[in-house]
Amino acid sequence: MFWDTASIAYDLVENIYNSKANNSVTDYVASLMDKDDKVLECACGTGMFSVKIAPKVCHLTATDFSYGMLKKAKKKLRKLDNVVFENADITSLRFEDGSFDKAVAANVIHLVDDPKTALSELRRVVKPGGLIIVPTYIHVGDSKAANVFNKAGAGFKRHFDSGSYPLFFMDLGISNAGFHICEGRMSCDVAVFRNI
Repeated sequence: MFWDTASIAYDLVENIYNSKANNSVTDYVASLMDKDDKVLECACGTGMFSVKIAPKVCHLTATDFSYGMLKKAKKKLRKLDNVVFENADITSLRFEDGSFDKAVAANVIHLVDDPKTALSELRRVVKPGGLIIVPTYIHVGDSKAANVFNKAGAGFKRHFDSGSYPLFFMDLGISNAGFHICEGRMSCDVAVFRNI
């Protein structure tokens, strides 16, 4: 699997290439957390968001489809006792309805074949009134970086920019999302909406 292999150098590439956007977006997402929150993180990768979310919440369930990514994330967060890690598919979550106060699915929605099902699953497992937070990289100009990652095997299914990302949510019937852009070499747009 591409992501198992990519986990070996993922942090190095992310920290060198896109540190400005990554620091900004992880800080922003962490600012949306509260100390009593029970949070689900889908596609936690090597723990870039997890390390900032976990210290601010009551409990974090960090999931990823890639065992290689989970192994790296577990190592980073080994000293925290409020985090559990699980292998999971965002389009078929094993959690009961309304299990979480908030869910974060960062930099994954452009990779899944069926984003509608992925968002439906997030809505199912988050309590009514809870927050769903979906950051994704957006592309400006010719998207050279995205093309490089895709050629390496990342498997992007779609590319978003600051105009198409809000429309994507509207097309899926989610009209209450707000958006916050964190700028960098590959800027990130954070969609945030209350579960209804």
